[in-house]
Amino acid sequence: MVQPHFLAYQQIVHYFGTEILLESGEINREALGNIIFSHPEKRQVLNSITHPEIQKEMLKQIFKYFVLGYRYVILDIPLLFETNKLTKFMKHTILVYCDPQTQLSRLMKRNGLSQSEAEARIASQLPLDEKRKLATHVIDNSRDWESTWRHVLKLHGQLEDSLDFLLVRLAAVTALAGIGGAVCFLLRHFVS
Repeated sequence: MVQPHFLAYQQIVHYFGTEILLESGEINREALGNIIFSHPEKRQVLNSITHPEIQKEMLKQIFKYFVLGYRYVILDIPLLFETNKLTKFMKHTILVYCDPQTQLSRLMKRNGLSQSEAEARIASQLPLDEKRKLATHVIDNSRDWESTWRHVLKLHGQLEDSLDFLLVRLAAVTALAGIGGAVCFLLRHFVS
């Protein structure tokens, strides 16, 4: 959504200025991150620009995989519980959780942040314990990769075995049949 050929990119550059751009023309995520995590009002502006575009793309992907017959689709939404706009469309929500100290050290290492910068970013989100209460499934990612992978496989099995997807498909087929029937009725009525 933040690549030069997207509308959101143009809006971000218009609002934040060209000083957030790299020489290549791409957005300097580190510079933009420093701005939005130290100015909550600017973070809200960025979210108001990116979230509608992200939601459109998500809907396209959901529809694509629905048509292809997948039983479920996993959406990676970092601020799902903070925005609280999409959860009403989801049967299941998954939180990948780790203890706060692990979260802090991983963020510092991954993004090259100081402790205070990482703490500021974490503080801008809901606390993990709050997210745990809101999620329907929690995967503990505090330990080693193998342990996390076992949790993922177990959840995958539960979702694969679920029949929730049948209700959605039945509703879609019923709606399409109803629309098709209405079109046929109207064509017969007005063409005759």
